[in-house]
Amino acid sequence: MNEALTKLAVEVGAFLHARHWTLATAESCTGGLVAAAITEVAGSSGWFDSACVTYSNEAKIRMLGVASDTLKNHGAVSEATVREMLAGVLTRSGADVAVALSGIAGPSGGTQDKPVGTVWMAWGTSTAQHVHHAVFPGNRAAVREAAARFVLEAILRLK
Repeated sequence: MNEALTKLAVEVGAFLHARHWTLATAESCTGGLVAAAITEVAGSSGWFDSACVTYSNEAKIRMLGVASDTLKNHGAVSEATVREMLAGVLTRSGADVAVALSGIAGPSGGTQDKPVGTVWMAWGTSTAQHVHHAVFPGNRAAVREAAARFVLEAILRLK
């Protein structure tokens, strides 16, 4: 595991533990990288609830309740989809805080509108959600790591 991600996960754990909050993740392009960084931390069972890796559209629908119309009309890599992924993981897990990510890590799959490196990310609680779009540079590993790092840092900004 990347040492920088593990260090960040330690900070997230301390942040969540101090607030008596639990975390759940819904990951697509990162394939569980956020959850892996978190569970690398000893004691994470005290603040980490669960993870869903919903790589296919069917899994997003089945496991997180993403509407098929959302996927049809906006695509898997969209603000609408990550918002529904976040809502689904918050509802289904019962965690206090959650993150959701969907993107195109590459090296193929990009389009002019959604180039390789495009990632939509959502994070928050049942009462306050945040969404961010980024196009991260680099190869597949770099895109996945940058997205994981972004959402872990975003958790630390929650009130």
